[in-house]
Amino acid sequence: MGDNSNLKTKTISGMIWSFVQRFGTMIIAFVSNIVLARLLTPDDYGTIGMLAIFIAIANTFVDGGFGSALIQKKDPTKEDYSTIFWWNMFLSIFLYFVLYLCAPAIARFYNIPLLSSVLRIQGLVLIINALSIIQQNQLRKQLKFRQLAVIMVISTSLSVCIAIVLAFLEWGVWALVVQQLSSSLFIAIMLWLVNKWYPYLIFSKKSFKELFSFGGFILLSSLINTICSNIQGLLIGKFFSPSILGYYTQARKLEEVTSSSVSTIVDQVSYPILSEIQDDSEKLVRVLKKITSIIAFVSVALMAILIALAYPLILFLYSEKWLASVPYLQILCVAGIAISLQRVHYSAVASIGESKDLFVWTVVKRVLGLVVIILGMCFWGIYGLLWGCVANSWIILIINATLTSKHIQYGLKQQIKDLLPILAIGIVAYYTPLLFLNMFELSDILNSIIHCLLLVVVYMTLSHAFKIDSYIQLRQLLADFYLKKVKRF
Repeated sequence: MGDNSNLKTKTISGMIWSFVQRFGTMIIAFVSNIVLARLLTPDDYGTIGMLAIFIAIANTFVDGGFGSALIQKKDPTKEDYSTIFWWNMFLSIFLYFVLYLCAPAIARFYNIPLLSSVLRIQGLVLIINALSIIQQNQLRKQLKFRQLAVIMVISTSLSVCIAIVLAFLEWGVWALVVQQLSSSLFIAIMLWLVNKWYPYLIFSKKSFKELFSFGGFILLSSLINTICSNIQGLLIGKFFSPSILGYYTQARKLEEVTSSSVSTIVDQVSYPILSEIQDDSEKLVRVLKKITSIIAFVSVALMAILIALAYPLILFLYSEKWLASVPYLQILCVAGIAISLQRVHYSAVASIGESKDLFVWTVVKRVLGLVVIILGMCFWGIYGLLWGCVANSWIILIINATLTSKHIQYGLKQQIKDLLPILAIGIVAYYTPLLFLNMFELSDILNSIIHCLLLVVVYMTLSHAFKIDSYIQLRQLLADFYLKKVKRF
């Protein structure tokens, strides 16, 4: 009983602090993006978006899956940590020089000469990130999410202030480059100050081989995931205009405020928690079921709200010049529900060491998704590409859920049974207000606001009336956390 209570406390505390970290940084970045979007152009954001895939791929190589391996391993040694630190540093420097040499070719691929200089400066972020990967993973493994939250919020705030000043000074795309570099630098400095760990002059072949046996497949899986998650930017940048990529980038950022934020929060907490209980199959299933149902309940509501508010959000936040992003955002939100749920299934299977199976199925699902996206773009242009992204997201979720069913005995039929009522209530809550609003002639803005308010009322009322498990669990979790805080004071 004591272990269950302790695990529950760790989970709730971790979730809350991960929420603070993710949404704290997202709110700061969100506010800054409002300012920057008015100072910069869609072309500026498109320029950064074109290079995102190259930086993301290189960053994936630097982490190399070893971070996940260190968290999954029960008791990592000082040799393990030091070996991976030196490997990360060597690889980051090597990859930076690869990007440096390839920068002119990448600029020619897009036919934008400026990209060469931008990539050569932006690429320094690889080396900066490598300096603090071990410290960050140690804090995650120790479930010290409060320290991580404080570090991320402060770093984001400082880098945002710098970017806004530079944008006012008309630095253009370079304001966004400096923002990324300064954020990574502030994070690295504070992680070294907070987490008093320093590498030994050790490189153990035994440690490297042992961690790579698990981390190697995670690396390959993460690499494929990264390429396919960022392929849209490359395709849009190559076959459409920088401004269209800018519209897509802004729409994606708004959608990620919910989908990726929920996914990241849960992954930060669930992976170390699930790794801790990997040998207790019954508890693993019980915890996983609770986590997935709560994610579904929250993400369905948030995505429905975001679809309803897309027009006034884009108009008020970014101005009329960004209104072309509205339909992009609404389509991407349909994918966002699946994105919110993908990672927890992936983490669950990774937590029990099934990295090889994850890799094999990552190849399958990503190939299928890539085919769908490219076919959509070829036949229906940018909107075909966006709906291809939606199909891709649900394909990934279905395959990840199938792997969970196979390895953790949380059956696919039971997963569908848990998810369907939430989706049904979400659909009803979204469309019911429209039947009422169609009777009146209201402005687009007022229509969206009323739609959102009625949507929330219907969603919560139906959840309460039908006694949706995730709704009851979420209420109980929040009540437990509140009571804990009240008793402390």
